[in-house]
Amino acid sequence: MKALVTGGGGFLGRYIVEQLQARGDSVRVFSRGDYPELRSAGVDLQRGDIRNADNVRQACAGVDLVFHVAAIPGVWGPWKTYHDINTLGTQNVLAGCRAEGVRKLVYTSSPSVVFDGQPHLNATEALPYPEKYLCHYPHTKAIAEREVLAAHDDNGLLTCAIRPHLIWGPRDNHLIPRLLQKARSGRLRRVGDGSNLISMSYVENSAAGHIQAADRLEAGSPVGGQAYFLNEPEPVSLWSWINEILALAGQSPITRSISAGTAYRVGSAMESVFRLLRLPGEPPMTRFLALQLSQSHTYSVAKAENDFGYAPAIDYNTAMQRLAADLPRMLK
Repeated sequence: MKALVTGGGGFLGRYIVEQLQARGDSVRVFSRGDYPELRSAGVDLQRGDIRNADNVRQACAGVDLVFHVAAIPGVWGPWKTYHDINTLGTQNVLAGCRAEGVRKLVYTSSPSVVFDGQPHLNATEALPYPEKYLCHYPHTKAIAEREVLAAHDDNGLLTCAIRPHLIWGPRDNHLIPRLLQKARSGRLRRVGDGSNLISMSYVENSAAGHIQAADRLEAGSPVGGQAYFLNEPEPVSLWSWINEILALAGQSPITRSISAGTAYRVGSAMESVFRLLRLPGEPPMTRFLALQLSQSHTYSVAKAENDFGYAPAIDYNTAMQRLAADLPRMLK
């Protein structure tokens, strides 16, 4: 099989690339940047912009399967940036797949596409899309997910969407490094009473789940046209987990806190100030972030287990050991 991984030089994408290569598949990566280490590993690297339909179509030529991982994450920024990359970029991938006769498309989505501002406890894929979103990332990802699922055709392009929650692990260049940076600067505070549970997705298990879904994505299979939550089966206490990471990094545990209500109001005020004054960067707190940090958000993986045999191979303790080995790099 020849697979294309958009965003294959990134955090999750690179693990998907490595696992595909490990089992003997031929891999092409489509990305903005150059990754000499991928080329030296035998990856067919094509550089381009996901917003350019011609670039994307060229990348789709001659492949059997596309993992569309490329996206712009975050909680702040212009609508156009998020929409062009996350939504229009996905439309370009769909068009490229159809034009080049690609058989399968696995789209990396997010549980935030169904985030309605309320706690989620062992939630299933029956959760509807909300009418309003608190930031552009989940909104643009939701539009794209709906188009991907609607595009499924047993006689044409087979599609599904994977929703990994809170991806973490070695080589993380976003979540854990930012957490450590805030802790070292003394700006990290617990939001809420600290009792909230969250589902999380260890990156190697998440990559494997994407590939498991692709393998089962066949005409007439239950996977076609479906979305799946993907995370470790057992949730963790968010703030206990954060303190465990801080301890592994030689940092002090979190001692200061802010109530969930106060954080939400502060986030709302900061959003207004940043928007009015057109300040650079992103607000230290937003409404979306306040809710994510203070509420429980756990998701059932029963559907993924039943439909494509999702079974995490890396247990929690092993995952934490692998993260610990990479923490010195993140602290630099």
